[in-house]
Amino acid sequence: MIQARTALRLAQSSQISSLWRLNSNHRRISLFSSQFRTSYSTEAREKTMSQTKSNNLYSHTLKLPKTDFPLRADAARREKQFRERCTDQLYEWQLKNNPGKQFILHDGPPYANGDLHIGHFMNKVLKDITNRYQVMQGRRVLYIPGFDGHGLPIEQKALALLKNSRDHDTLDPMEIRKLARNFALKAVSKQTKSFKEYAIMGDWKHPYLTLDPEYEANQLEIFKTMVERGFIYRQNKPVFWSPSSRTALAEAELEYNDNHISTSIYVKFPLSDESLVRIGAAPGASLLIWTTTPWTLPANCAVAVHPDLDYSLVEVTEFSESGNNIYQLVVGASRLEAIHGLLPAGSLTTALGTFKGRDLNGLAYNSPLRSKQCMVLVADYVTEETGTGIVHTAPGHGKEDYELGMAHGIEIVSPVDDLGRFTSEAGPALEGKSVLSDGNLAVIDILASKSALLAQKKLKHSYPYDWRTKQPIIQRATPQWFANVSALKNTAWESVSNVTVIPESGRRRLKAFVTGRSEWCISRQRVWGVPIPVLYNARTGEPLLTSESIDHIIKVIGDNGGSDAWWRLPAEEFLLPNYRNNGKEYTKGADTMDVWFDSGSSWKLLEDKVEENTDGAYADVYLEGSDQHRGWFQSSLLTSNAVRGVAPYRALVTHGFTLDEQGRKMSKSIGNTLAPCSVIEGGKDKKKEPAYGVDLLRLLVGSTDYTQDVSFGPTIFAGFSDIIRKIRGTVRFMLGNLDGFVPEMAVPYSEMASIDRYMLHELYHFKQAVKLSFDKFEYYRAMQLLNIFTNATLSAFYFDISKDRLYANSVADLDRRSAQTVLYHILINYTTALAPVTCHLAEEVWEFFGPVRGAFGKDAFSVFLEKWDQTSDLWNNASLAEEWVALRKIRGLANKATEAARQGKVIGSSLDAELDIYLPLDSRLGKLLKAHENELRQVCITSRAEVHGLAEISEAGDAFLQEDAILAFGTEIEVRVVCRRSSLHKCPRCWNFHSDHADALCKRCDSAIAGSV
Repeated sequence: MIQARTALRLAQSSQISSLWRLNSNHRRISLFSSQFRTSYSTEAREKTMSQTKSNNLYSHTLKLPKTDFPLRADAARREKQFRERCTDQLYEWQLKNNPGKQFILHDGPPYANGDLHIGHFMNKVLKDITNRYQVMQGRRVLYIPGFDGHGLPIEQKALALLKNSRDHDTLDPMEIRKLARNFALKAVSKQTKSFKEYAIMGDWKHPYLTLDPEYEANQLEIFKTMVERGFIYRQNKPVFWSPSSRTALAEAELEYNDNHISTSIYVKFPLSDESLVRIGAAPGASLLIWTTTPWTLPANCAVAVHPDLDYSLVEVTEFSESGNNIYQLVVGASRLEAIHGLLPAGSLTTALGTFKGRDLNGLAYNSPLRSKQCMVLVADYVTEETGTGIVHTAPGHGKEDYELGMAHGIEIVSPVDDLGRFTSEAGPALEGKSVLSDGNLAVIDILASKSALLAQKKLKHSYPYDWRTKQPIIQRATPQWFANVSALKNTAWESVSNVTVIPESGRRRLKAFVTGRSEWCISRQRVWGVPIPVLYNARTGEPLLTSESIDHIIKVIGDNGGSDAWWRLPAEEFLLPNYRNNGKEYTKGADTMDVWFDSGSSWKLLEDKVEENTDGAYADVYLEGSDQHRGWFQSSLLTSNAVRGVAPYRALVTHGFTLDEQGRKMSKSIGNTLAPCSVIEGGKDKKKEPAYGVDLLRLLVGSTDYTQDVSFGPTIFAGFSDIIRKIRGTVRFMLGNLDGFVPEMAVPYSEMASIDRYMLHELYHFKQAVKLSFDKFEYYRAMQLLNIFTNATLSAFYFDISKDRLYANSVADLDRRSAQTVLYHILINYTTALAPVTCHLAEEVWEFFGPVRGAFGKDAFSVFLEKWDQTSDLWNNASLAEEWVALRKIRGLANKATEAARQGKVIGSSLDAELDIYLPLDSRLGKLLKAHENELRQVCITSRAEVHGLAEISEAGDAFLQEDAILAFGTEIEVRVVCRRSSLHKCPRCWNFHSDHADALCKRCDSAIAGSV
């Protein structure tokens, strides 16, 4: 029976583990919740039994559990009384008093631009679990929360709060900066309050803000070092440009819309007369190009072909009533069939000749919208998978186009302004039109009017959008400042080789982002940020950027209260004296730094705080969402390597995104976002939206495989509410049975009962396994282990077996005190295992445990001052554990026999039964059972259990036989268990059938009562 029940429990544990890994699976949630409802049904029966016992004559002589620790948490109210001591007080205490070495988890700064959502909660709680565990390992945890205070999102939200309808373009830069600063500081205050309510332990009195003058000075120092080492340069080249934000963007600020609709067009570029002769084409023959960005055609400067692809000269005949239209096209040979499908029905295509791409190199054509002759160039990036095999090239609007143009000395044309509108350079018919709307259509109309348009089609494809405004971006050449990633990326990636990356797949993701780029556009066209400290010659535009000039600018900014000085003071103030009277006039640059450069510089603030390994990484851990592989993880890695030549972190941990119960990513546009306060405090109708408190959400986060996306929702909350109640019930049992116990009553290990020493062995291995999980940042595995220990080891086994001696033995009885000693050790280690995750619950247990605790310091104000692992190597007893594995198998077979007797209406409770166990007595298992014969009745929870040789078995009409081959000590042993109703009488005190006469006390109870008088 034990094998069957163990299998069932393992299956249920597997379901629970699956739930905690994939908590959006409703079927598993249902199974999970029902398991705990079953457990509570058992608890309810026990409560009824206890009440029945309390009504009998001897109830006052029983030691039933006694504690005021409540089963229900009332968390939203009760948690608050424990919060300050386990956050602010604890943080300050551990920095001064913990004996271990320093531990630094460096905080990635969230944007100070609004209310917090469940993703913020998950991120900060994972960090807090990490820090609290390290505190309990005796380490001095340095955790300085950060806030990202610059950037477009804050600037936009601040401007949106203006009550009047003033044009934002007319605002003075200092007005914008003041509005943005005030908005950011209010958001920081509000977010700080929320984070503290989540019980996030840290230095909340001294957080770092990227808008602080000291932080800005550090950032400018990093910029200066990168300038000195040749990593910073300025160039007029295409960048990702957001017309909706009017600024350049980095790749990390893009998101891709897979449902974007573009108008793709096929356009004829007429060949020059000389080129016609060269390939033997008729007058009017054209190169056929394809593009999904018609608006870039006014910037066309060349076309590209692949040197090794085949190209065909094709004659096209279109039939119509007004006459046949015959013309020639040059297209990729493999694209002929696709091109034919674009022509009017009945059209004929005839191949006149085939060329290699290299044969077309140098051909000239007339760019239809520029009225200028351009050249055919060869390029390896051209493919024949889509389009025509001939690529329109606009060096002002694409990276590959730019590189090809630079290689051939082609001019950079980009007739588009900051708002994404055509400039006069594009011609009067296009000037002022938006390239993403009416300008795009106008280009197509002009091409059609010139008979250059062969066909147009709608195309749904992936296209980059500004991740803040959710509007499409363009590529546009403008003078920008760049960090040279090509010179950094190899050494940067090598520095990650010794970094622990969790999950390991994150290493490949980070590598793809770091090694897959050559540059980083660090300039932004906004006023709310850190200025790029450069002055320009007013006449030539030549930048003044030297170590000395930057040092001087940093000093002036520092002396004048921060970066506001850049906009407040005249340019002369920022000039070194030897430049002020050299006959040249200088102007200040208007660009600010990319916010990723802001946050990516945050490692430098640790420079004066790190106490060990100052030549290596400053931070032990960076822990953020998986989107930071292309964001903060990468920008921090690049700046740290540029300045120090090392990675800024020793471990990199990433978590997934938050989902609703339907598995959808939480999004404001869908309306499925979740505010943590609505779960913690509950809604207006507490029956429909209960107040679950902080620990429930913390347990959910700590119990879920955060390396995957994590689901949140009402059904999941209800399931975890059951878990919390089960944990509280487990703790309540232990506290209740430790009533009156003091550490001085503890039984030495050598004098303990065998089962108690076995439980200490189980406790030892439980704690070691949990420690390993915490050390590997696998908090969900630690909580799975705690769940199994709670249900399978404690509730279903040890608690069940120990109740009889705990309730009925005398207070001074060695066997009872042995069980209490084990409960004492379990409660200490169980509570400390929970503490990093459910910190309020652990503090509450510690409070109720106060009169009893000995290993807990009686004067200590928090459970977190305790050593996390309070087990002993002495408890690790493999041979004893092997014996108890066998005994538990016997218990399983016995349970099967008693259950059969119960189903046969012979017994009610298992205490009504007595067992006879038959097996070869000369076997190791037989000898073991004989040695433990006095304990077997408690192990099987029956009134009697005796061991016999196989030959002694006798038939009995009212008995129930179960038999099995039990594998023990490497050998299968035949075991038979016979269950029958006890022939003795029920003791009115302990309910065991140990009495010789009806209503008479058994010897044990008689002795217990006599000893208590």
